[in-house]
Amino acid sequence: MSQDESLPPGSSLYEHGVTEVAASERTSVTVAACPVCGSDEATPRFEIEGVPQRMVVCTKCGLGRLHPMPDAETVRHYYPNEYYGEPGIKFQSLVERLVRIVGARHISFLSGGLHGRARVLDVGCGRGVILGALADRGFEVHGVEVSEGAARGADPRAEIRVAPTLADAGYPDAFFDQVIIWHVFEHLEDPRATLASIHRILKPGGRFIIAVPNFSSRQARLTGPAWFHLDLPRHLYQFPLAALNDLLRQTGFAPESVHHFSLRQNPFGWVQSALNLWTRLPRNALYTLLHHRAPGAQPPYEAATRRWLWFWLVVGTPIGLGLTLLETAFRNGATVHVVARRSSAASPL
Repeated sequence: MSQDESLPPGSSLYEHGVTEVAASERTSVTVAACPVCGSDEATPRFEIEGVPQRMVVCTKCGLGRLHPMPDAETVRHYYPNEYYGEPGIKFQSLVERLVRIVGARHISFLSGGLHGRARVLDVGCGRGVILGALADRGFEVHGVEVSEGAARGADPRAEIRVAPTLADAGYPDAFFDQVIIWHVFEHLEDPRATLASIHRILKPGGRFIIAVPNFSSRQARLTGPAWFHLDLPRHLYQFPLAALNDLLRQTGFAPESVHHFSLRQNPFGWVQSALNLWTRLPRNALYTLLHHRAPGAQPPYEAATRRWLWFWLVVGTPIGLGLTLLETAFRNGATVHVVARRSSAASPL
């Protein structure tokens, strides 16, 4: 499959159209066993433009996933080089600075309670925004990535391994004090095997922090196929919070706390989802506009459309922030992060 074949004709990286499956077709289908509850029954929910898979929802635990699951080669083509941006840069300069400022702010949360030379692993570290800030605080930082291109521009203090899965990275048992998997888990083909690997390489009592979109959130339910955080077909799974916590317990982790506020993810999710829902613009057009472009590259869309998108970013962000604070108060964040501890018991597959 070529890069062009992985996207619908004329579509950008983030413009896969997503529609509801017709009500007449929402009958239970037999699928591979759910990685959370083991059920083999699911209901088709969304169709994806130019992609043969549908997103189905487990009838027992509510886990969303692609069906049938695409093979590794197909998944690889969902991540062309433009997905990662230029070395060390993914967004336009102002947005990139804001992303790094926000990223640095939550380092206090990620590093709280760690001793001075704690060994920390970021699974799916990408450009190493988290690792660089952790290294500034004196921690020994490691990262693992599936693509060498993804890690270009990462902080040189980080020891990064490129491997197709965490198990293939070859880390020894009980090696890390903390493992972070920040908005990567939903991209992985085998979530249960990934958790088993994390359990093995984390020290007993070590801390595990995982962040995912919350498929059971009001933002997801209200905006449906327009929800920004669906990111189909790259998100192979859509985790309701309850299903995520169940899976963590099953694989040898004890959830300690759940956090529903994300300044970086949740307000923008409201803005872009609303644009997807109520305008005729290409899907995720604002997100596409904010991405970094190579020198000399033409900006996407005509000038009037770009001005319209910037207007809605300015106007919509305070509204999105207000909705984010409201959903946080009701403990129903559009994205969530869970802090868990590794138990002493072996992690079952």
